[in-house]
Amino acid sequence: MVRSWKQTVLVSVLSVLPLVFTSAGHAAEPAKPRKPATAPAKPARAAAQKPVARTVVKQAPARTQAAAKPAARIRTVIKPNEDAGDRRARMAAAVANANARQGSSVQRASFAPSPHALAQAGLPPSLASATVLVQDIHSQDILVAKNEHVIVPIASITKLMTALVVVDANQALNEVIEITHEDIDTEKNTHSRLSVGTKLIRSELLQLALMSSENRAAHALGRNYPGGLTGFVQAMNAKAQLLGMHDTRYIEPTGLSSRNVSSPTDLVRLMQTAALRPLIRQYTTSTEMAVTVNNRVQQFRNTNALVKNPSWDISVSKTGFINEAGRCLVMLTSIEGRDLAIVLLDSAGTMTRTADAVRIRQWVEREIRTL
Repeated sequence: MVRSWKQTVLVSVLSVLPLVFTSAGHAAEPAKPRKPATAPAKPARAAAQKPVARTVVKQAPARTQAAAKPAARIRTVIKPNEDAGDRRARMAAAVANANARQGSSVQRASFAPSPHALAQAGLPPSLASATVLVQDIHSQDILVAKNEHVIVPIASITKLMTALVVVDANQALNEVIEITHEDIDTEKNTHSRLSVGTKLIRSELLQLALMSSENRAAHALGRNYPGGLTGFVQAMNAKAQLLGMHDTRYIEPTGLSSRNVSSPTDLVRLMQTAALRPLIRQYTTSTEMAVTVNNRVQQFRNTNALVKNPSWDISVSKTGFINEAGRCLVMLTSIEGRDLAIVLLDSAGTMTRTADAVRIRQWVEREIRTL
């Protein structure tokens, strides 16, 4: 019985073992196909992401550029078609009314830019000249003004009136005039390269007085006027009154005297009249001139460096300086097709008047281009 029982158990165990190994084998087999099943999943995800990246990079900038370009073209086309004349007039009236309410006209502009825009443009108070006037000579619009009604010494700006009296007197331009001791400056003791005894014709003296601001040349022109120097100064003051320059008074023809005074508004009238004389236009804008003095050829140059700059369109120009007047510059110029009178008086440094003129031009160009 014992043997029979052991044999029975052994047979039972042996019969179960194949089933156990078979079940274990079936349980391990599914792990093998899972590895390759998960491996292809990675490239599948990468393939799904790449087209998305290409779509974003290529299409987004294209939409931005397409939207921006038409907007720029529309602004360029529409603004020049606006009625600029009505707009400027309306703005000028608004600014004038505002100044009247404030009881001040220190600063006016026909463009009526906002204070923020004006500050960005570099206009007053950043202009170095103490007295400023910028005016359209056709419409009479005042673009910039700073102490435009003050009466101040004008230094060699005087010579514009000196030239106007000489030209209108119709004296012979080829008449020889000699520099004498009477023409020596006893007011400021300034130096001159026209030594006593120098002989030049009237037109040469006129050009030197206007272009290089030669004091002896201007004095000699006045001295050789009918009635002498006294008659010449009387003619200067009479011409000023005729032109409506009621703030103006002349004592002598050079500008060395601080008693030669005027206002910016009067100087605009003077420049407008001077511009009608071709000889004055030519001589004030000449860049240089060779003159023989004591058997030596000397080169004289324009005291306004801007006339040598081809980017400037200047028709009348004159500079001036004495201590009482500071550095002065007046000129008629065309900016963006607009004829303007620029008056800059009492600048402190040697280049400040020129720098002010450049700043004014840049501002005017920006304002006109936005109309």
